[in-house]
Amino acid sequence: MTIQTKAGEEKKEKVTRTEAEWRELLTPEQYHVTREKGTEPPFAGALYNNHADGKYHCVGCGAELFKSDEKYDSGSGWPSFWLPATPEALEAHEDSTLGMRRVEVTCATCGAHLGHVFPDGPKPTGMRYCINSAALKFEGEKENPSK
Repeated sequence: MTIQTKAGEEKKEKVTRTEAEWRELLTPEQYHVTREKGTEPPFAGALYNNHADGKYHCVGCGAELFKSDEKYDSGSGWPSFWLPATPEALEAHEDSTLGMRRVEVTCATCGAHLGHVFPDGPKPTGMRYCINSAALKFEGEKENPSK
């Protein structure tokens, strides 16, 4: 499956840490989701119902992953996006756990498990990036004083 994006950016250098460093950096929930490929309960994540303008970054390394303009309510219970921030932001991997064939998405910079992508999203991409809130850090847009 090809991950579609608007425009490319330079690739960032990979971030690597020891398991002890990950455990120190992340909360237990963040560690479970991003390092152990866990999933938070649907409709429970802090960013599921976030409608503010801004950017969504990887909780593990700070890489920009998604923008609020591409977020939508899929009804799935997890933050959903139809497009990543850049072509290089995510990596896709086949996932056949739980007796299903799915496509896992991870942060291309640090390898954090983010969630899964499905081909049932809105136009123009038709993709639904179903992402755990625990894997994301939201950065709201700063108020523009000229407005």
